Amino acid sequence: MATKPKPVPPRPAPRLYLATPTVADLSGVTAALPDLLTAADVAAVLLKFAPADERSMIQRAKSIVPIVQKAGAALLLDGHFELAARAGADGANISGVDDLEDALSTLKPDRILGIGGLHTRHDAMLAGEAGADYVLFGEPDAKGERPSSEAIFERLQWWAEVFEPPCVGYAATMDEAGLFAESGADFILVGDFVWQDSRGSRAALVEAGEIIQKHFDRKFGRTKVS
Repeated sequence: MATKPKPVPPRPAPRLYLATPTVADLSGVTAALPDLLTAADVAAVLLKFAPADERSMIQRAKSIVPIVQKAGAALLLDGHFELAARAGADGANISGVDDLEDALSTLKPDRILGIGGLHTRHDAMLAGEAGADYVLFGEPDAKGERPSSEAIFERLQWWAEVFEPPCVGYAATMDEAGLFAESGADFILVGDFVWQDSRGSRAALVEAGEIIQKHFDRKFGRTKVS
């Protein structure tokens, strides 16, 4: 008797990954975060640093870590992986593979290591094979330039179809958040367009979550799983 194929587990909808603004004064961010983290399904927060000395950056991180962790989300540092443990952060996101070995030895196995700045498929595969916890596609480079939405979508779709480690799509607009939800990405990173929305960051973040779910349902015909 032929055995029935095992059912394929439902694909979960992408979760939100919220990047903070790059500001020295985080008082507005810390005030807004508790409400934001309960208003939408935010899996993690990426803390982006304005230029400062190490002590100041650690103090900034420590002001946000308990807020994020209390909400059940992870707090990652944008770069500066060497400060993660001292700041009490859950990990860090680095750019490019040059620091990959040092970051892995510093953060693993206790903390999360994500990596962006992956300009080629080879770099992405190298990061995944080395043990990065996720790969990020679509963020701006040092000059503020980034690939087209279509190119980012293609890279996310390729990764999601072939590889096991999660992938993150950097969405610069609400439309991109919806588009990348149809790629198979595990997380959608949102930032400036949420914080700069004239309606307020809460309304923008809620809408981003709703758009992601809507596009995901349309593409995959499934709803979010817990």
